[in-house]
Amino acid sequence: MTRSIIRTIVILLLTTSALFTQAQVKLASIFTSNMVLQQQMDVPIWGWDKPGKAITITTSWNKKLYTTTADQAGKWKIKVSTPVAGGPYNVTISNGQVTKLDNVLIGEVWVLGGQSNMEMPMKGFKGQPIMGSNDAILKSKNNNIRLYTVPRSSVTEVQDNSKPSDWHIAGPEFVSNFSATGYYFGRLLNEMLNVPIGLINCSYSGSFAEAWVDPDVLKAFPTVKIPAKTDTIKQVSRTATTLYNGMLHPILGYGIKGAIWYQGESNYDNPEMYERLFPALVERWRALWAQGNFPFYFAQIAPYDYAQLPPYNKGGKYNSAYTRDAQRKSQKTIHNSAMAVLMDIGEQNSIHPAHKEPGGTRLAYLALGKTYDVKGFGFASPEYENMTVKDTAAVLKFVNANNGLTSYSKPLTQFEIAGKDQKFYPAKAVINGSSITVSSPQVKEPAAVRYAFRDFIVGELFGTDGLPVSSFRTDNWPM
Repeated sequence: MTRSIIRTIVILLLTTSALFTQAQVKLASIFTSNMVLQQQMDVPIWGWDKPGKAITITTSWNKKLYTTTADQAGKWKIKVSTPVAGGPYNVTISNGQVTKLDNVLIGEVWVLGGQSNMEMPMKGFKGQPIMGSNDAILKSKNNNIRLYTVPRSSVTEVQDNSKPSDWHIAGPEFVSNFSATGYYFGRLLNEMLNVPIGLINCSYSGSFAEAWVDPDVLKAFPTVKIPAKTDTIKQVSRTATTLYNGMLHPILGYGIKGAIWYQGESNYDNPEMYERLFPALVERWRALWAQGNFPFYFAQIAPYDYAQLPPYNKGGKYNSAYTRDAQRKSQKTIHNSAMAVLMDIGEQNSIHPAHKEPGGTRLAYLALGKTYDVKGFGFASPEYENMTVKDTAAVLKFVNANNGLTSYSKPLTQFEIAGKDQKFYPAKAVINGSSITVSSPQVKEPAAVRYAFRDFIVGELFGTDGLPVSSFRTDNWPM
């Protein structure tokens, strides 16, 4: 064998070795082909490589080249500027080896959070259907709706990355397994805005709110036990911080327009804490996301007979109307938020209402009306504003009821009234445009009124646009 041949073989071996040792850049799991990036924003893309390694990103919509280097821990992050909605585009990431993300759309991105009523897929849970979903699944093919589900993960240590998952184009195969509430929300946004919609489902059945926040938030709640890193997780969705660690923290910062939330069932037995904890959760998510006070719309937990669940508590604070009332009040304490009322779809014997389309649709109404400024339709439920006493009657005023209230010609039977003795009596209630007059022969000096304040009940009061009024109480008496 000649020296020239030997030299050629050596060069080939060295070149091949170099190629094998030059691994592709590692991206955070949420960055895959088919993803949607938030339009008209400097959106971050991040991942890991060797410390000091040079990273470049090229975006096909503007042919711009972005560069950075991995820090001492090996992490890198680059913000890229996105145009108005459109696509498909591609994003090329290189550390010497090229990774290309194809079929990327630019549009509106929303995060979906919560527990089982958000996680519940379009096909339903086993033995628990979703009304009308089969037809909706069949007709779901839509290149401009993209779906991403953060894999379940409950851990005691903060994770930099989530388990592998992919963005999918909407169609029967993937929609059937995606959040029903989220899909109905995104479908209506896509129809009305005519832009690509990206939905990131980050929910876990049965989860406590405290599982979705970091320890700093929980310092204000000393009764909540924060697990040590070495602790065994006995309740995977109900242990403080663990879902934040494994699911939320890894996606923090992904460019979004806003968030929708459907949770509270697991916290129903402690409404006083939830009234403080839920706003704290929203404030913390916004701070950590570092994208300002983005819209945060949430579904009210639907009425249900919670006394069926172990340990079979009943009455007092165990009336879930108190938690619904805490949620109602949160609209005042959480900036840029609103609640989708579900008083008309609850089921006495199922905590998972089969009518999921109304919840997703009403959340979309809020986004369309408040975030996207669509005019001319009703998007927010009428809401109790204040009470005044006139002679022996209480007069209740409502906001978001410019066209008046209605019971669809049925008598109002769910109002109660009390005097200073705090004893409630069934009351006569009469609609007068955007107000209601409430009275009872047993109460000469009204002090408080409650509406539909039961664990399970089907609401009877609506705006003329068909949106139900939340259960409420005018008092703050002890539970």
